[in-house]
Amino acid sequence: MSVFNDIASPFGYDFAHVTEPTSRHDNKVARIVAQLRAHTSGRPLSLKKKAVAHQVPKANDLRRKDAKIDISDLTDILEIDPDRRICVAESGVAFVDLVAATLRYGLIPIVVPELKTITIGGAVAGCSIESMSFVHGGFHDTCLEYEVITATGEVLTCTPTNRHSLVFQMVHGGFGTLGILSKLTFKLVPAKPYVWVVYERYTTIDDYRAAIQRHFDSRDVDFMDGIIHSPTLYVLSVGKFVERAPYTNRYDWMKVYYESTASRTEDYLTTEQYVFRYDRGVTNVRPKSRIGRMLFGKVLASTQWLQLADKLHWLLPSEKPTVTLDVFVPFSKVPEFLAWYEKEVGHFPLWCVPYRRVHDYEWLMKDYWTGLPDELFLDLAIYGMKQTGDKNYHRMIEEKLRELGGIKTLIAHNYYSEDEFWQIWNKANYDAVKAITDPKNLFRDLYTKTCRAAMGLR
Repeated sequence: MSVFNDIASPFGYDFAHVTEPTSRHDNKVARIVAQLRAHTSGRPLSLKKKAVAHQVPKANDLRRKDAKIDISDLTDILEIDPDRRICVAESGVAFVDLVAATLRYGLIPIVVPELKTITIGGAVAGCSIESMSFVHGGFHDTCLEYEVITATGEVLTCTPTNRHSLVFQMVHGGFGTLGILSKLTFKLVPAKPYVWVVYERYTTIDDYRAAIQRHFDSRDVDFMDGIIHSPTLYVLSVGKFVERAPYTNRYDWMKVYYESTASRTEDYLTTEQYVFRYDRGVTNVRPKSRIGRMLFGKVLASTQWLQLADKLHWLLPSEKPTVTLDVFVPFSKVPEFLAWYEKEVGHFPLWCVPYRRVHDYEWLMKDYWTGLPDELFLDLAIYGMKQTGDKNYHRMIEEKLRELGGIKTLIAHNYYSEDEFWQIWNKANYDAVKAITDPKNLFRDLYTKTCRAAMGLR
């Protein structure tokens, strides 16, 4: 039986249909096209955005010296249709603005990444997930249509079923190497004013997995994620929309959300506070001390720390970079991975997000999917682990994931060889789309961008 009960009371939404004129957007696209067609030097291109980049900052990233295409004005929400429950918005819209706009209609994006200034375009390019992913997959899986501007200045409308269907699928996880994502159409879901969260505690990974499987099968909650505080304390955070709350908590200053999961039995947050409960950091909250948070915590959130890290990038370690990455482990392999991880790595806490396999993504090799029976993955996020000794923990994790059929996101430091990389990612599909969207390779290819240029390697 679910621990949740329905609580009724009016919310007072205004359900007026909002549409912004498209001519403004078309003018922006025309300006971007003109920039692309004027670029004749062959120098690699990167994008100038309004929002801070949410990839892990790296000391020697070559992209800082690229020629820039200015897309900083792609920040408009173009349409919210409460009847069809869809939104049309430009790629630079930050989720904090999107959530505020859609909540006015009693709706919310189905997958809202944890940091406020992640953009919807970035969520697609970088494979964002969150606590609704145990049902819906990633943000990309809630999208219906993309507008993509190619490096040659063509504007493509891409859906899962039209002639550009492969472009639609490959832009997901493409990290901006397959053109410029300029407009997205995606689904929304009804929301209530508050989220009630219950914290379930377990002492073994077997009991923890059983609880995840139970909620996954019964669909008795709206949200599910968790924190593995240690090998003997597994907390599963299960939440549900409710109309009223006896109190609300905030985790945007002194309180640290992940720490609270180890001591509380339940919590109430406004829906907006819930979706951004990790914005001060998931398990790597800064400032770490209470005094530091009291003095600076209100003004230094994830965005400011990322901006500082990028500006002061020469201070970042290049030889033994901090381990900050997400790994996706097939659910059946989680005990084996965690047993290895506890012995060889031993860094806790870990953020974990159950992730449903709703689509066999075209950007991975076909034989990856044919050999994988699991419908469910567990995303385990390792944040802020300092590397000591002679081991390269990034590389060790890459090798273990290949052994178990897991994968990792490419937002961090990557040590794959080129041959190894293209045994995981689907080069035939990638090259087919690249020939359409970036035939001169101005945006670099995926391996070069994420495994070499990001690491300062030419």
